[in-house]
This record gives sequence, C-alpha cells and structure tokens, in this order.
Amino acid sequence: MDIFLGELVGTMILILLGDGVVANVVLEKSKGQNSDWIVIAAGWGFGVAIAVYVTGWVSGAHINPAVTVGFLALGKITFATALVYFAGQFLGAFLGAVLVWLAYLAHWEKTEDADLKLAVFCTAPAIRSYGRNLLTEIIGTAMLLVGVLGIFNANNGLAGGMGPYAVGILVFSLGLSLGGPTGYAINPARDLGPRIAHAVLPIPGKRDGDWAYAWVPVVGPIIGGVLGAVFYDLVIGPL
Repeated sequence: MDIFLGELVGTMILILLGDGVVANVVLEKSKGQNSDWIVIAAGWGFGVAIAVYVTGWVSGAHINPAVTVGFLALGKITFATALVYFAGQFLGAFLGAVLVWLAYLAHWEKTEDADLKLAVFCTAPAIRSYGRNLLTEIIGTAMLLVGVLGIFNANNGLAGGMGPYAVGILVFSLGLSLGGPTGYAINPARDLGPRIAHAVLPIPGKRDGDWAYAWVPVVGPIIGGVLGAVFYDLVIGPL
C-alpha cells in the first residue's frame, strides 16, 4: 500500500505541476500565456524534483512506468510489485490532470483552439512520423534512465538530499535538448493518464484525444526504459 500511495501522490504532483505549467503557457487569459518552451521545460523539471522529494522515501518515487520497467528489467523488483507501481502511477496521473482542469476551470471556455486544450493534457509531435516520433521517445527515455541510475548510484558521491534536485535538472535538460520533436513524454503515465482525463472531463469545445498517436508515448518510453537501464548496467556498472 505504501508503494501504491507513494506513486499515486508523487505522480499526481508531477502532473499537477507539469500539465499545470503547460496550461499556464497555452490557455487564454492565463497570467503566463505566451511564455516560451523554456518555461514549460523548467516547470516539468521542478515538478519532478518536488514529486521525488515528497514521496521518494515512501515508494522510491519512480512516478514513471518507464523507470519501473527499467528496474524490472534489472531484476530490482518483481512483476507483481511493478503492477502496484503502474496502478499508482496511472491513477495519480489521471487525478493530477483533473486537478489542473479544476485549477484552470475559468480558462477552458476562453480558449478557442482545441489543439491547445489537448496540449495541456498530453503530447503531440511537431512533425507526425510515427517511426521517427517513436525513436525520439526511445532515445529520450533511455537517457532518462541512464541519468536516474547514475544520480542514485551510491558510488558517485552525490549527497542523498541532492538526488531529487539532480533528477529535476535531468528532466529540464531533456526538455531543452530532446523535447522539440514530440514534446518529450518520456513517461507513459504522464501522457496516457491525462489523455484519458481529457476524454472524460466536460471541457467546452474540446477535440478528440488524438488516439492514433497515443501509442507512441507509451511504447517508446517502455522500450527506452529497458534499453537505458540495461545499457547503464552493462556499460557503466551495476547499482
């Protein structure tokens, strides 16, 4: 139960702050409207750091099925335990998106562009090419796993309290460097949970959820999570 609740709360915080910064930037009449990509990348980075600080001691704060799959591939957790992580992550992501919807309740009807409303909840490619979009998500998530495993490797000398902050910098960096092609989901729960929330919430003037693309930010990060974890374990060294 600690794992489930830790992942639920941690992922909820991540989405509240991450999708929240997107809403602040793209929705009409928001104080942050028309801020640029660096604000979004920073918001996601800070959101990850806060989520890990809050729940890291409870569940390890995977807050991302790709991280959980990476640990599963390395034999650090069992499949049954991974399922508990997944349940908390996807439910937490959904609830975080609902909180963003509530926080910006007055702004949905003011925003006419249905694509912007969807963008608050989930990712979309800048250039739609499923194979190339998938490759971007694989590379980005693999780098995420390499970074996370390196940060929390006891041999690197990083003070324990700095770990969540360093992960936030990692996610910020990934957004700045690799976020352009796909919006860097690098987290299946981060995309699918809010995409479902968008589908069921009463958002005026919304469009469909672009379900034809929805598999990319799920499958890509899962593959990338495994590849990144295995690469780190084989090339850099075991945890």
